[in-house]
Amino acid sequence: MKKDFKNIAILGAGESGVGAALLAKAKGINVFVSDKGEIKPSYQKELEEAGIEFESGQHDVERILAADLIIKSPGIPEKVQLIKDAVAKGIPVISEIEFAGYYTNKKLICITGSNGKTTTTMWTHHILKKAGLNVSMAGNVGESLARQVVEDKADYYVIELSSFQLDGMYDFKADIAVLTNITPDHLDRYNYEMQNYVDSKFRIIQNLTKNDWFIYNADDPIITAEIAKRDIKAHLAPFSIEKTEGMVGYVNNNQININLKPEFAMSIHDLSLKGKHNTQNSLASGIASKIIEIRNESIRESLSDFKNVEHRLEFVAKVNGIEFINDSKATNVNSTWYALESMDKPTVWIVGGVDKGNDYDSLIPLVKEKVKAIVCLGVDNEKIKEAFSGTVDVIAEAGSALEAVALSYRLAKDKHTVLLSPACASFDLFENYEDRGAQFKAAVRSL
Repeated sequence: MKKDFKNIAILGAGESGVGAALLAKAKGINVFVSDKGEIKPSYQKELEEAGIEFESGQHDVERILAADLIIKSPGIPEKVQLIKDAVAKGIPVISEIEFAGYYTNKKLICITGSNGKTTTTMWTHHILKKAGLNVSMAGNVGESLARQVVEDKADYYVIELSSFQLDGMYDFKADIAVLTNITPDHLDRYNYEMQNYVDSKFRIIQNLTKNDWFIYNADDPIITAEIAKRDIKAHLAPFSIEKTEGMVGYVNNNQININLKPEFAMSIHDLSLKGKHNTQNSLASGIASKIIEIRNESIRESLSDFKNVEHRLEFVAKVNGIEFINDSKATNVNSTWYALESMDKPTVWIVGGVDKGNDYDSLIPLVKEKVKAIVCLGVDNEKIKEAFSGTVDVIAEAGSALEAVALSYRLAKDKHTVLLSPACASFDLFENYEDRGAQFKAAVRSL
């Protein structure tokens, strides 16, 4: 793709759009930002101070379609008419990450997957930072990559990538690509075709060379089937918690092992995050760190003292012997499966929200084994009630976080856990999953 752009239009003025605008301006490119919604005052101020033209609450279609490049927010689907018109006109439409990639040659560790990508990104960043490297986080966590590339001060960027960001990436190349797992998610954006979503995730490996690395979860049947179909030039680093043969990272006798010289080993009991999914995340982070040649002692220390991201299996409080766990970030069935799998006490489960075409069947065995009562937190809970009515005796409904917490507290007993792990999006009762998690925590603290 040609890189000598004169006029760039940016659609969406959130963190990625404003970051891309600042980078374009720094490179002397004429840039126009358009957001159909209201632009946050803090972002408006930044654009004004940088002397960047923008519009809020509308799209000047004619002006946008006069650009020679469009950078769109990951939240805008390809099916939007404006995007279709741009593509028909031959205007390249890319993501902010792709654009930022044109202007940096630093080491890029790129992480995607349906679940675990935020934890793995933050854990990898924690290891590198603690080892004294000049490293920054970007993508779905922290500041946008484009914003950081304006000054390009870091030597390493650890980048969390969603499928929506990957969809707008073409020439971008990772030095180390990580794929944590693939389970059905966001299928409404992929014409309800699982293969489209799989292809999107596998864009993480596009342009990899024989000098690069691809770290992946060999316990994931979709990933292993897909790798068999593809000619991948990079060094392959599979990890597994189920098998050892041919693995670069694996678990044996409750010990995680990484077969990169000098070989690495530590007890899974010393990992700061519990549960099988976090053992997988630790293997992915550990392998990436070994590739960058961080010392074993440093990796061991960082794997044992890392604190997880807010709203992901976050311990809130213990009230009269009842533990409250905030897993509001679990917006799909598979995330909730991991959460339930890591519960080791009888659980009252708070679930519900905007259903994204969920199939709850995979949760039934875990629910049968661990869940004592369900509290539905959503506007429409029929599908959840139908899915679990034969499995759990008590299914209650709540219309707010406060009500859900009060109900759960009454239903739970000493040494029980109350788990908010909704398996759904939050937009029916809350602004986003952070708002849902914050309201849950406030309700728990008011008990």
